[in-house]
Amino acid sequence: MRIGIIGSGNTGSVAARHFVAAGHEVGISNSRGPDSLSRLVADLGPNARATTVEGAADFGEVVLEAIPFGEYRSLPADELTGKTVISAANYYPDRDGEIDQEGRTQTELVAAHLADSTVIKAFNTMYYETLRDEARPGAPLEDRLVLFLAGGDPEAKSVVSGLIEEIGFVPLDVGSLRDGVMMEPGSAIYNEPMRLERARTVLEELRG
Repeated sequence: MRIGIIGSGNTGSVAARHFVAAGHEVGISNSRGPDSLSRLVADLGPNARATTVEGAADFGEVVLEAIPFGEYRSLPADELTGKTVISAANYYPDRDGEIDQEGRTQTELVAAHLADSTVIKAFNTMYYETLRDEARPGAPLEDRLVLFLAGGDPEAKSVVSGLIEEIGFVPLDVGSLRDGVMMEPGSAIYNEPMRLERARTVLEELRG
């Protein structure tokens, strides 16, 4: 699969490494331009290429956005039309400034901007060092750490769940993008590594 990545920070670069290791092609980008990514791409190997943000959006069959939440309006909606977009952004007011969410979840705002894309929330609840170090692609699912996901499209969820399993974690569906509020900073599942049994219990508690 061709996977575009918008954002080459901690989460974006770690995800790129996992996707390449799983045999996918990756086109990675950032706001500074392809030249700034030469060292990372050389380290990732021949299945990775540096590109522009628009190039990553065009390249990927699936596109992961891992940019600061306050910059979500910079995502190229035209190039992402018809694509499955994984949103890993998290809102931190101290970094992103005050944003009026108008009663919507963080990823509902991203989805409103990308109105012609299918947005799935994932890869945002796990600290990048845990994502980097705790992948266990050969382990039984019940022995892996959980990566949560949310969204409204079953087919897109299935694709993202498959990627999560390929790179060594286990997917757990939280529900709709509205339900994705349970994946936002401050939640009981945010940045709390847990395996499947415990994660299911915590989700039940959150749902009340």
